[in-house]
Amino acid sequence: MRSLLPIVFICLSCSISSCKKENKEVNKHFREGIEQKISYAKGFEITRYKTFKIITVSKAWPNSDKTFNYALVQRGTHLPDSIIADAVIEIPVKKIVVTSTTHIPALELLGVTQTLKGFPNLDYISSETVRKHIKNGTIKELGQNESINTESTINLNPDVLISFGVDGENKALSSIKRAGIPVIYNGDWVETTPLGQAEWIKFFAALYDKEAEADSIFNRIEGQYRNLKTKAAQANSKPTVLSGAMFKDVWYLPKGDSWAAQLVADAHADYIYKETRGTGSASLSVEEVLNTAQNADFWISPNSFETYSDLSAGNAVYKEFKAFKDHKIYGFGSAKGATGGLLYYELAPSRPDWVLADLVAIFHPELTVNYKPHFFKPLD
Repeated sequence: MRSLLPIVFICLSCSISSCKKENKEVNKHFREGIEQKISYAKGFEITRYKTFKIITVSKAWPNSDKTFNYALVQRGTHLPDSIIADAVIEIPVKKIVVTSTTHIPALELLGVTQTLKGFPNLDYISSETVRKHIKNGTIKELGQNESINTESTINLNPDVLISFGVDGENKALSSIKRAGIPVIYNGDWVETTPLGQAEWIKFFAALYDKEAEADSIFNRIEGQYRNLKTKAAQANSKPTVLSGAMFKDVWYLPKGDSWAAQLVADAHADYIYKETRGTGSASLSVEEVLNTAQNADFWISPNSFETYSDLSAGNAVYKEFKAFKDHKIYGFGSAKGATGGLLYYELAPSRPDWVLADLVAIFHPELTVNYKPHFFKPLD
């Protein structure tokens, strides 16, 4: 019930009798609300009432101190006057605009890709189902995400636009909201656990009254993930793992509390930087990485490099690593969609079971037979 409290306020200037009446109305909704079960995600909650739902997003971006409350109202009904929300959306949604490829898999898993009407930079989308809609002209190009074409977006008149926040400042989104189009933040990328990110499918399901389908899909992903984790734990070895690569002389790699680090741990491997605190990326010099991880057994996610020759051409120091010499480097750069989008960026957050399956096959090949990877492949 805690999700309702922040969005309801009592007008201090009202008469005693009207305040009592309003309090009665608020308490009525308070009693009737049913929270949806959210097991892993920390950034959102959903409370369902008879004719509306409230989605509370508490972590729209890192270090966000604002909680957003979105009211989803059944078509043909209206939101009680006592409920104040950051946006009001009529559901089930018929026309939607999303702004990150990580939003695409949820729409596809829920079977609602036909409602997608616009996206910034269509070439990034790899989903074959969505690409058919693009080819048929039912999904419009909206420019670049950081400067989304407001005029085209407003002309689409979507029921809602799903954005992702970096710091909450976006002039284009402000213009879209002023035009009367609800804009809501999705914070899936801020989650720190693989299953927490995947559970955001329930956020999208609420927009379409498909909670039961989302529960079934998520439970299947969770079950597969947990089974893989249990299977990996039975392996006799626990290899050491390095991740990332350099960009402009800085080596970026996942910090120890990140979802990427958690995936390596769940694959029963020893991530060399597991002790670093935080959920984002650590920025290190190549000397630091060479000193610490030169003898790592495996090296994963070397940016988008696909071959050893390209990697060594990028910087000769890469050849000093044991994983390079042993050809134990695995990347996701060669797994691309029809227009060049990387499948990993689009699918991995919603399918951690697929990522974990890849990692288990890499670190413990004795546990898998004839495995076909989803994302990670050995460099050529």
